Amino acid sequence: MSGPAEDLAPHATSGAAAALRVLWYAGVRVMFGIPGGANLPLYQTLKEFPGLRHILTRHEQGAGHAASGYAQATGSLGVCLATSGPGATNLVTALMDAHMDSVPVLALTGQVEASQLGTAAFQETDICSIVAPVTKYAVEVTHARDVARVVREAITQALSGRPGPVLVSITKDALTGTTTAASAALTVPALAEPLQPAAEQIERAAELLHSAERPVLYVGGGVVKADAAKPLRDLAELLNLPVVTTLMARGAFPGSHRQHLGMPGMHGTVAAVAALQEADLVVAVGARFDNRVTGKLESFAPHAAVVHIDIDRGELNRKRRATVAVHAHCSPALTALVRQVRELHPCDQPEQRLSEWWLRLDSYRARYPLGYPDRDGELMPQYVIERLGVLTAGPATVYTAGVGQHQMWASQLIQHDRPRSFVNSGGAGTMGYAIPAALGVQAAFPDAEVWAIDGDGSFQMTCQELATCVHSCLPVKVAVLNNASLGLVRQWQDLFHNREFIESDLDSPTAPTSPDITELARAYGCAAYRCDSPEEVDRAVLAASSVRDRPVVIEFVVAKDAMVWPTVPMGVSNDEIMIARGLRPDFGPEH
Repeated sequence: MSGPAEDLAPHATSGAAAALRVLWYAGVRVMFGIPGGANLPLYQTLKEFPGLRHILTRHEQGAGHAASGYAQATGSLGVCLATSGPGATNLVTALMDAHMDSVPVLALTGQVEASQLGTAAFQETDICSIVAPVTKYAVEVTHARDVARVVREAITQALSGRPGPVLVSITKDALTGTTTAASAALTVPALAEPLQPAAEQIERAAELLHSAERPVLYVGGGVVKADAAKPLRDLAELLNLPVVTTLMARGAFPGSHRQHLGMPGMHGTVAAVAALQEADLVVAVGARFDNRVTGKLESFAPHAAVVHIDIDRGELNRKRRATVAVHAHCSPALTALVRQVRELHPCDQPEQRLSEWWLRLDSYRARYPLGYPDRDGELMPQYVIERLGVLTAGPATVYTAGVGQHQMWASQLIQHDRPRSFVNSGGAGTMGYAIPAALGVQAAFPDAEVWAIDGDGSFQMTCQELATCVHSCLPVKVAVLNNASLGLVRQWQDLFHNREFIESDLDSPTAPTSPDITELARAYGCAAYRCDSPEEVDRAVLAASSVRDRPVVIEFVVAKDAMVWPTVPMGVSNDEIMIARGLRPDFGPEH
């Protein structure tokens, strides 16, 4: 039996079994976590659900990020388990990360028995109060009869509206207690129909698009969450609109498409940043005007009217006053906008629209392409990422990233053409995200080629999850850019703190290669390669791609002083974008 038997009539069941049955009926087939005293009844009940795979991680934070990676790659619910006290609090970072990026994650945590609550019992922690600011729903259950209802509600909350993380804390006696339940009481109800846009708002948005001379589509992660890539592309191609995609929206619009200008913001392309700054209309779809995109908010897109489409009413007019604020699900809103544009202003030759605007943007693209220095014999991290993207590109390849310089290069230099093919930590910027997220993606797609792109600092925060990959037969590939430093911190120190590199180096005269990442990977049971010259890159990547029976780690020893360009210093206007040290692009007299 792969799942629970059908139970049309009410029958006795434990709270633990009720929770697992709700997960099964909700379509959950993979979970990540670690057992402990308070949640042990849940684990002991897993034997009744052989079709419900549990992956034993080595840290609860890893379980949370694995659930997030699974959810980001699939669009479905990610589930993680932890015990009470430190087990539950170890999930807080992962839940905060999921909250910032609107990822549907359900955390089920154990709790001390109800009679011990409030007594400072061993491993008692009020986890619901702790996570309340970073979850959509956090409830403690103290009776077996309430378990199914609360877990059902938590799943509904996680997946409805703007997705996000939820937590259900269940006391040990509620897990072991007996309740009665039938299948109808265990089935999660269908989600409500997507929120539709108001017709008058769509009409007004269409009119603004028709009259704009310098429009830009500013695409955020909400488009990916809403599976709205098709209507987005339809709208862009119908009106020949320039498109910029944020870090969380990479792949929502094909990176190889001629209308794609790249990523906006702090490490965005010159063309993308300039397009927003010079636009007379910004159509923001599933985007939240994050400060890493806008720079100094008062000077962001100063000449532009704004159409803002978002499922979260709280985001509308929060940072930028919208000319038209559309409270709706991105997919029906974009679909309605396409239909309205076609009805009111059919355009048989869209490539002729906005010709002057495109001449300006194409000029920026031609003059300021992404690039990096080529040093004889020295391995540049950008070259590694560029070759990795070329050699591993395919319809079944998914990349994850940690946080730092490597993340920015992975977003810039790999061609992201499909939604959900680039999974990373955007809003929270959580170092250590890459490897656990990759194992979550690999669990979701066993036949995919999954690459975790990491830096040596980020890698060392969660590298223990390599053991999870080995023991759970998850053949992820890990590319570690080892520059022996916290690279992005070092870059800021170089540019803005008088080159005083305080506590950002990860090597020392007494331990220049601590740890030896290649040997560490082998100790975990991974295949491992070390590469320190450009000539070795292709061989190492292709060798790693061919390994399917275990994880692979490639340690790329790269230049320590490489920097991410372009860059907008924190807290200043996007007009101050730098393309190299002391060098800014020439936008001409009109900018």
